Amino acid sequence: MKGLVIKNTGSWYLVKTDEGNYVECKIKGNFRLKGIRSTNPVAVGDHVQIIMNQEGTAFISEIEDRKNYIIRRASNLSKQSHILAANLDQCILVVTVNFPETSTTFIDRFLASAEAYRIPVKLIFNKVDAYNKEELHYLDGLINLYTTIGYPCLKVSALQGEGIEAVIEELKGKTTLFSGHSGVGKSTLINAILPDLDIKTGEISAYHNKGMHTTTFSEMFPVSRNGYIIDTPGIKGFGTFDMEEEEIGHYFPEIFKTSADCRYSNCTHRKEPGCAVRKAVEEHYISESRYTSYLGMLEDKEEGKYRAAY
Repeated sequence: MKGLVIKNTGSWYLVKTDEGNYVECKIKGNFRLKGIRSTNPVAVGDHVQIIMNQEGTAFISEIEDRKNYIIRRASNLSKQSHILAANLDQCILVVTVNFPETSTTFIDRFLASAEAYRIPVKLIFNKVDAYNKEELHYLDGLINLYTTIGYPCLKVSALQGEGIEAVIEELKGKTTLFSGHSGVGKSTLINAILPDLDIKTGEISAYHNKGMHTTTFSEMFPVSRNGYIIDTPGIKGFGTFDMEEEEIGHYFPEIFKTSADCRYSNCTHRKEPGCAVRKAVEEHYISESRYTSYLGMLEDKEEGKYRAAY
């Protein structure tokens, strides 16, 4: 029997079968994915084959080939990954410039990770109703930066319902991963899109101006035209897991495009003479923040570190 994994609670998986039934499943035996050391070998979005048992539950016996997936390094196991979701049409990264602040370093690392797995990303800037004039000016600057690179951006207030219709249009007929820091309003946004769900929302820690986790597992929710939203727990950072040092520049589109004019084919865009990327940064054709994010990812790879990017 075949089905789609729509929820992962850590020990159990909820599978929607091709017949439309919902079955609680566990993994059969010592299940491992080829070439991926993962804390969760089965992910939300996976198409699987299951074997029913007498109790009315089932075992997942096989995962069908994935179109794609997106991973981050597992928080407690430095040499393992955590698969956020599989078989995606796009990612939506929910960003806030305050309450809490999403750094450009975090945005850039997320975008680079999605580029590595060839998953398109849209940025949603939430809580526009809460910002002062200076913060709104900064927000407009970020939107100008990322749209110029090629990442579509939307401004919304999930709390006030502003911009929600535009978001709904972007979701139709697609499987979309929602991600972002805890506290950026992912759950509020999903509730605004699908008001019947009533997902639990969290408060902001005043001491750190950081969100507190409300989603503790990944889950899929249906939207119009056979689309799905995948809600994930808030994440702190993305590292250079599963990336080679010489590939990192490929995942920054403007750096990759400019690197064609570098004097050396293996240029790392740091100190080499005749580096077109460094020249583009100096002349403001590539933003300083993006270049700094790129250098930080190179540095992490060299040191073999995983750095949470707030």
